Amino acid sequence: MYLENSGGAFRGYTLVVPTVDDIGADLEKPSVIYLAGLGGEVVHSWRVLGSVQLAKLSRDGNLFYITRDRSFEERAGLREIDPFGNVLWYFKARVDHDFCILANGNVLLNCIEDGEAPAIARGKVSSPKLLEVSRRDGVVWEWRGEDHLNELTALVGIGFPKDISDGRHMLDGAYDWAHNNTSQVIEENVSGAKDPRFRAGNILISYCNLNTIAVIDRASSRIVWAWGPGELDGQHNPMMLENGNILLFDNGTDRGYSRVVELNPISAKIVWEYSDHADRPPMFFSPYTSGVCPLPNGNVLVCQSSHRPPSLSARLYAGVGRHLLKKNIAFGRLFEVTQAKDVVWDLVTGHCGPLNYCVYQATRYPESYVKPLLDAVKPEDVTRKKQLKSLPYMR
Repeated sequence: MYLENSGGAFRGYTLVVPTVDDIGADLEKPSVIYLAGLGGEVVHSWRVLGSVQLAKLSRDGNLFYITRDRSFEERAGLREIDPFGNVLWYFKARVDHDFCILANGNVLLNCIEDGEAPAIARGKVSSPKLLEVSRRDGVVWEWRGEDHLNELTALVGIGFPKDISDGRHMLDGAYDWAHNNTSQVIEENVSGAKDPRFRAGNILISYCNLNTIAVIDRASSRIVWAWGPGELDGQHNPMMLENGNILLFDNGTDRGYSRVVELNPISAKIVWEYSDHADRPPMFFSPYTSGVCPLPNGNVLVCQSSHRPPSLSARLYAGVGRHLLKKNIAFGRLFEVTQAKDVVWDLVTGHCGPLNYCVYQATRYPESYVKPLLDAVKPEDVTRKKQLKSLPYMR
């Protein structure tokens, strides 16, 4: 409901993707993906059919997006669309939470697969599966989480099989034993120059329900590093920084407050942390989803997917929408924080609808990165500009 900018924010455009549940066989209701300026104004938007969870902008102005993990299977997968929403490429898969566009033009997809896995638990379980997909050749590499349980046990002491009551943060028990929410290819970094576990090309994953982040050695497919039990609590969106540290959003699902953490993976020491848990109650708390985006000026853009606005008017507005309009009004918060832990940009936005769950993650792109997109859509679509002046319910 508000926007604050102290003048220290990194100049650029923020890609905002409200998470939308699947709409089943109904093909007439679009979801909207927004590109917004620092003032919250929408400079471009894409209307797409079906569920949406995460999108990423490419340098040529095209947009890649994946459907939500609970997607209607006939439309599930990854799509590439042009600035006007035309589908250029589609790969059908049960994509879950994340994907990564690789330097060779291929795409790493984070997927899930249901099946029997007695080594994990009795009955059917949902396990992580990674796919590298080529436009020309299809699947060129595949990795399954259930094949690497012993490595987790050796590295961080996680025992298998799991009991049905062992599920964390979710309500599915051992069925959703891992709930991997990240699959990111590591780029050149300081730690990788010292330790081959963190070299470029390896893959960083995040097992949310095991409170564990880990690195897969691409050459051997083995998990070679893991960390988190006893420290993390329902984490999301870890990424390797150029300085060799790992930045992530630690939700604090059971702890009751969230924090942004920068970890030195070689020493396993937290070197920087942001939270407001000394406040009562803390404003910075999102028990599920959320993410981080490191910025070129050294600041961090934080996406707090779930936010409880402190104002009485906002809470009344949400209550009226929920009880009278039968619509879910979900508030999210995007803010930029410096290394000195000062918040220099703060935006609270709300999204209204029966299937909306606010923003899963957000990315801020430099102005030069977005220029090809904005050049492609000129002259501006006047109709769209009138419809989408600013992010929904932002004041």
